[in-house]
Amino acid sequence: MGLIVNADRTNPRPVPALIDGAQVLRVAEIGDLAPIGRTRHTVAGTVVDGFAALAIARYDGGDGAYLFYCDAEWNCVTDTYHSDIAAAIEQAEFEFGPVRFTTP
Repeated sequence: MGLIVNADRTNPRPVPALIDGAQVLRVAEIGDLAPIGRTRHTVAGTVVDGFAALAIARYDGGDGAYLFYCDAEWNCVTDTYHSDIAAAIEQAEFEFGPVRFTTP
């Protein structure tokens, strides 16, 4: 069993404009979605899961999009890099099934 990053995955705080210094472009609350099991995230060698939300963000001057896996406080626990927003959404759906992203 991995480290659960947030025991209460419901009701995340309001979406910030920036996460880890990157502009937030899309968000999805996923507290009620269980990962399908196709991907495993690790931080310092420990498997992490139990994410509350996903955010797609871009750093100033960047071309691609980061998919941030967040806790309920919108802290980025881990991330993946993608060529564009569509590819980040595709990765999220590969991991969690249908995910509904919105523009904050």
